[in-house]
Amino acid sequence: MNSQFIDYVMGLVESRNPGEIEFHQAVKEVAESVNVVVQKHSEYGKLKILERMIEPERQIMFRVPWVDDSGEVQVNRGFRVEFNSAIGPYKGGLRFHPSVYLGIIKFLGFEQIFKNALTTTPIGGGKGGSDFDPKGKSDMEVMRFCQSFMTELQRHIGANTDVPAGDIGVGGREIGYMFGQYKKVKNVFEGVLTGKGLNYGGSLVRTEATGYGLVYFVTRMLQDQNTDWNGKKVVISGSGNVAIYATQKVHELGGKVVALSDSGGYIVDEKGVNLDTIKRIKEVERGRIKEYCDENPGSSFHDNWQGIWTVPCDVALPSATQNELDAKAAQALAKNGCIAVGEGANMPSTPEAVDVFLSENVAFGPAKAANAGGVATSALEMSQNWMGLNWTFEEVDHRLQMIMNAVYDQCVAAADEYGMNGNLVAGANIAGFCKVADAMIAQGVV
Repeated sequence: MNSQFIDYVMGLVESRNPGEIEFHQAVKEVAESVNVVVQKHSEYGKLKILERMIEPERQIMFRVPWVDDSGEVQVNRGFRVEFNSAIGPYKGGLRFHPSVYLGIIKFLGFEQIFKNALTTTPIGGGKGGSDFDPKGKSDMEVMRFCQSFMTELQRHIGANTDVPAGDIGVGGREIGYMFGQYKKVKNVFEGVLTGKGLNYGGSLVRTEATGYGLVYFVTRMLQDQNTDWNGKKVVISGSGNVAIYATQKVHELGGKVVALSDSGGYIVDEKGVNLDTIKRIKEVERGRIKEYCDENPGSSFHDNWQGIWTVPCDVALPSATQNELDAKAAQALAKNGCIAVGEGANMPSTPEAVDVFLSENVAFGPAKAANAGGVATSALEMSQNWMGLNWTFEEVDHRLQMIMNAVYDQCVAAADEYGMNGNLVAGANIAGFCKVADAMIAQGVV
């Protein structure tokens, strides 16, 4: 490995983006993977493709004032980072969470460039959000915040320019409020957001897509080990959209999810979690996962949510948040016989954890490939909006499976081409990079 190129890139990133550690981490992973590509293809280095990729085309930061139910004025900060539009309009979610700052949005937007390229659909990379916390807020407070947020964001987005979606803290309720405000301010009905309700331009399978896609991707990983989901014990962190629908698909394919979590802790149910109970607690009541144990005898609750990785399993699907799974957790999974890990969240495994998985021969599916099903189905929603059509659940699900198979095949082929057989992290980064790089070269220095 030519560390000189990596050191040069990281010096550039760290000097221009001080303190943004998540962004630094994301760039370093890509730089380490594509180093061999840049050495082989001199035009990538000469035209400074990676250096241009790591600099967003546009960074937008704005004030979001709103009034809470007690009449107090609150002020949050909004973000939209439009990273790369070489292969299509900017595409990426909006995250509402107190941890959000510019570095988080840039890490997510940078990852989105490569993830979106892998989907085989024409979408570029972007991300946005706010440090607003929807937890504990009334529907009216969430509505007022979303309307204020969109009043500014609408200046910068559009169906052929930048198409946001949901992420942590942004579900169907928030998308609906933002879409309504966009339509009111712009006086146009267009597919400017994805994840919309079915009765105003949404797509079937979009809700399930990230979780389903994750399972479809890991299915291919298991097939390469001459096995499948039947009888597999599975641990999934989180209990939001991704975790819920990954659980549903695992159960459909014969596996058994025995643990889920939220920020308060994790539950273990060796019989297999009761998904109906989880859906009611999380999607309807917006409650805490510990409430699961009140009505499911034999299950247990543990208040250290990171301890979920000590639960023995065959397959682990980290689906909560970035850097939730460290080297110690990875070692525990490997020691307990885990054969495959697929990332449902964005960058949930630390670099040290990834090293453990690779050294212990635990099959590892990185987020930018394994969780691409959500944005892939967002692209399918955009296609339906452009055409004015509504595809059936079966048709969208079939297209999603085809896309996830294509993502997997690209990762394997790219890793093999550059002598990194079986390393899906390198394969995902190289395949995504090359597609975007070639488009950037074709379009000149812009």
